[in-house]
Amino acid sequence: MSVIDRPTPPPTDVDKAFLGHATYRSLGEQQLSPAEERFERGRRTAGLFLAPLVTVIALLLPLGLDDQQHTLAAILLGVIVLWVTEPVPIPVGGFIGIGAIVLLGVVPAAEALAPFGSPTVFTFIGAFILAQAMLKHGLAKRFAMWMLNLPGVGSSTTRVIIVFGLITCLLSAFVSNTATVAMLLPTAIGILTVIAKLLQAKGLVASDFDPLRLRVGAALMLMLAYGASVGGLLTPVGSPPNLIGRGLIEEATGETISFLDWMMLALPICALMFVALAIVLLLLNRPEIKHLEGVAEWVATEKAALGRFSQAEKNTLIAFSVTVTLWIFPGVIAVVAGTESDLYSTVSGRLNEGVVAVVGASLLFLLPTDWKRREYTLRWSDAARIDWGTVVLFGTGIIFGSLLESTGLAETIGSGAFDSMGLTSTFAITAFAVLLAIVISETTSNTAAAAVVVPIIIPIAVAAGVNPFVPALAATFGASFGFMLPVSTPQNAIVYGSGVVPITKMIRSGASFDVLGAILILLLLPVMVSVLGLGG
Repeated sequence: MSVIDRPTPPPTDVDKAFLGHATYRSLGEQQLSPAEERFERGRRTAGLFLAPLVTVIALLLPLGLDDQQHTLAAILLGVIVLWVTEPVPIPVGGFIGIGAIVLLGVVPAAEALAPFGSPTVFTFIGAFILAQAMLKHGLAKRFAMWMLNLPGVGSSTTRVIIVFGLITCLLSAFVSNTATVAMLLPTAIGILTVIAKLLQAKGLVASDFDPLRLRVGAALMLMLAYGASVGGLLTPVGSPPNLIGRGLIEEATGETISFLDWMMLALPICALMFVALAIVLLLLNRPEIKHLEGVAEWVATEKAALGRFSQAEKNTLIAFSVTVTLWIFPGVIAVVAGTESDLYSTVSGRLNEGVVAVVGASLLFLLPTDWKRREYTLRWSDAARIDWGTVVLFGTGIIFGSLLESTGLAETIGSGAFDSMGLTSTFAITAFAVLLAIVISETTSNTAAAAVVVPIIIPIAVAAGVNPFVPALAATFGASFGFMLPVSTPQNAIVYGSGVVPITKMIRSGASFDVLGAILILLLLPVMVSVLGLGG
């Protein structure tokens, strides 16, 4: 048969192509290529042997440390290998590390486990329960549809991508980044389906095109993942590294960073980061079409299908509003009466963020949806499905950060780095902090990156005679980066699991944003700290 006589392939069934890609699938549930399977199997198998080997070698090496610091350093190196190679789930790697800390006599069990009682752990438990209610009852989706239904948004590819990113940023400032992305992914797939059909109808793609490989799809999905990381920086509760870094900074400097102070500090930085993100994604993943027809109608239909606010949604909104108001209130008092006032001391002491979070979450079990049947907004079975793995990892991260400080190992490492690298200025130390945090966050959890890097940066700054406030805060911000690989953050894994983002596009876009984001942190953070009078 000649080329001319070759039958035309049937047109792509867009709906069928996206079927099964609209919800989150873990990496283990994906269809991997033989090369990817070999890599994952090799990485995880290597970790089983490499982690104990690294620990034993580190224990035998003459590092010139006292026994307590030496043992802790060896265990931490082994745990980092477990976190990077994932022979076991990342939270389990943390558990193994805690067990080793006690069994090898670094500290007693009570001291090792004490950080699990930290108020910040309860902050995340409460925040995750609130997020669970928003996901279950559709309040977050309603907010997304309202935003996308704004006049003019649905007619432009660029505006759809930017507004979708704004939605992600705003939600992830208060809701878990992972939960935000998982919740919004089906909406993103729905919008992308409409765009793919529009391209097909206009003849702008081949009849047998692959809708999972559209540039506009990569831009939309990466905006979803990266936008969550940017928005997570906006509040102290936006992501685990924020609370870890803030706690360590307050302990080292004695200066409290209120909820409102953090937001005022982060807002301009996050705003410019978002602008940089939009530019990077739209330039590197230029959409195949600019003007859209049909997306606005689809959004309007979905919004209408949600109907009126249910009682459960109203209750969730009440609990969420109360929680956020109480989180912000001490900062408002600080602005009005000052941080040295008795009123501020009383209010901030009683409205501890961990307590506020669990009180707000408790409202979900008190506000009824059907009083006669004694049905409330959430059941405990709903709360039990929150991301306990992140809570566990967060707790283990605090433990390692606390022990690095209490044993003096962080100061030893910091002083050694200071002596070997000759870092003497705030700018140089801040640049090193950002770079180190980003590099570590690319290969391990953001929480682990903050727990490891911030305690190292603080003594480096102290040894150089530099106020550690800015470098440590820069390391905290940098720990939330990690845009190049699916394993860098859970949200990266979610959008990669959709099948819409090839790994090459994620690496190229992520590396570009890593560089731009690091520059923005390095240049803007010291300016905002100075403007707000923090770190004095």
